[in-house]
Amino acid sequence: MAALLDIRRRIRSVKSTQQITRAMKMVAAARLRRAQDRIFNARPYANQMMALLSSVAARTTDRCHPLLLERPIQRQLLVLVTSDRGLCGGFNANLIRAAQSYVDEHRDRDISIITVGRKGRDYFIKRPVKVIGEHINIFGRLEFNQSQPISKSIIELYSEEKVDSVDFIYNEFKSIMTQRVMVERYLPIKPIVPTSGETLIDYIYEQPAQEIFNSLLPRYVEIEVYRALLESQAAELAARMTAMDAATNNAREMIDSLTLYMNRVRQAAITREIIEVVSGAAAT
Repeated sequence: MAALLDIRRRIRSVKSTQQITRAMKMVAAARLRRAQDRIFNARPYANQMMALLSSVAARTTDRCHPLLLERPIQRQLLVLVTSDRGLCGGFNANLIRAAQSYVDEHRDRDISIITVGRKGRDYFIKRPVKVIGEHINIFGRLEFNQSQPISKSIIELYSEEKVDSVDFIYNEFKSIMTQRVMVERYLPIKPIVPTSGETLIDYIYEQPAQEIFNSLLPRYVEIEVYRALLESQAAELAARMTAMDAATNNAREMIDSLTLYMNRVRQAAITREIIEVVSGAAAT
């Protein structure tokens, strides 16, 4: 009978876990709908601004802004965007693995890291890597003003020539089932290289190019940083929803298996008692 009590206790425990995972899946699904809408609205604006500035930079022979200047790369800045919480499958593991590979591939250079999210911070703060900034707990209610300190620090570091390049590692949201690890160079802003026979669009400036770049280039960096955070948030919610759905299904299968085993144990106990009663009656 003790075995039956243990099995019943385990079934109740698994059912409680199943309720938690089901609730987490529903919460992630509800938040994912809003995150999808935000990223689908942000992508066209960010892509169009990138195309415009790259085209303008290609038509400008004078690199009149620090964010357009290309230098020999000796000091690199890596911005790693992870989540603050776990329970989202391989979301953070894939990002951290990509970041570690990035560090290993550039050991001959001075690598600095800014971490966005608690998981990346907790991993690299224990390792011999220079972490110069951390931003945690920003994905609960992600707004544009929360990305501005990150973009401001990136712009300052590159403009003051403390770093020679800025790379981002984050998860791009492709679909609910698919998230892709992206390694993108944000600075310096590279001009479009026309293909053979392609004619670039020419622009007529109402203001000097310096004034236009001073206004648009920092704005471009802010938009790109915000887009990366939105992509990461949507990808995290999709990964969590998928992971919690798998956990809920696994819990249901475990409950079915434990229930079947409990019924077998109970039937065996009943059979044994019947045999004992029959044997006792036959003996008398």
